[in-house]
Amino acid sequence: MASAYTPGLKIVARTLVEKDRRLPLRGDVHVKKGDRVTAESVVASTNLPGNVYPVNIANMMGCEAREITDFLVKKVGDLLEKDEIIAESQGLFGFFKSYVRSPIKGTVESLSAVTGQAILREPPIPVEVLAYVDGIIDEVYPEEGVKVNTAATFIQGIFGIGPEVIGELKMAVKLPSDILDKDNITLEHKGKIIVGGSLVTAAALDRAVELGVKGVIIGGYDAHDLKEFLGYDLGVAITGTEDKGITLVVTEGFGRINMAKKTFDLLKAAEGRKTSINGATQIRAGVIRPEVVIPIADANISDQRHAPNNGMTVGTMVRIIRQPHFGEVAKVVSLPEKPVIIQSEAKVRVVEIETLSNGERMMLPRANVEIIEE
Repeated sequence: MASAYTPGLKIVARTLVEKDRRLPLRGDVHVKKGDRVTAESVVASTNLPGNVYPVNIANMMGCEAREITDFLVKKVGDLLEKDEIIAESQGLFGFFKSYVRSPIKGTVESLSAVTGQAILREPPIPVEVLAYVDGIIDEVYPEEGVKVNTAATFIQGIFGIGPEVIGELKMAVKLPSDILDKDNITLEHKGKIIVGGSLVTAAALDRAVELGVKGVIIGGYDAHDLKEFLGYDLGVAITGTEDKGITLVVTEGFGRINMAKKTFDLLKAAEGRKTSINGATQIRAGVIRPEVVIPIADANISDQRHAPNNGMTVGTMVRIIRQPHFGEVAKVVSLPEKPVIIQSEAKVRVVEIETLSNGERMMLPRANVEIIEE
């Protein structure tokens, strides 16, 4: 067999990166096609409806539902401050009045003489979508968002946590084999995205959060430390929404694994440049990978279109994505044409590989490896 298709992990010095930036619901787009934007530019915005609060006026006033209109001092559409009166009784000779006060700041959305309830809504929640990367608006989706194109160094990780962050890239270690410990992180790293080597310790991550580091890019991370840092097991859900004050991108796998030399060298060469990272990860259907995007300011976007993945061939570099060799990088030695019965008794197509770490040869299901696209 000449080649075989398999998903790829991209690690490229220069390529075209295209990012769709969409609103969660319809709103306003603030840029036009051809505009140059920075990562921090607001390209679209909208307002999410505020939370709803029902208030049973009839129960609180001790009246029938149809009678609440006699007590209302607010009407539909009126603005409310917290604790402002919505309804009040006349009392006895002006005394002993009963009141219904608003539990929130917001508006009166509806009043019902059938249920005796008022529906109050908090103020709308503004949502802004940033460009995320320095680049050019390639396409506008009316009332929805845009597509931003940029020529960039692009590195996909194998696992991550935390949302999109933007900051200056800073090396925190000298070698891809170095461990990133708390002593490596100082005040100069505040507000920056830092790069470690083979492992980041739990103490280092805590220190990074304490000093206001925006993100950490690392070769490996201990699964036990991750659970301790998060306070729970991740399971199989998508990551990226964790609110821990930092974004983590792991490039190689769990445990102490030297960051790939090419990855480390690309990051080192980009030190001092504005970098965008996202820890969102999903390893099941609809794979989402954590990423590092480092725009190249002087590059011509039209010249950076990356060649498509043409499949796995002899000599292709791959990464093993299943235990017990998870994270190891290897070279394809052969692609047997006929399916093979493996230990689990499944009959699958396999690939013969040779690991770079010790030259060990092994036969694995093709689903257990991914191409490293360079």
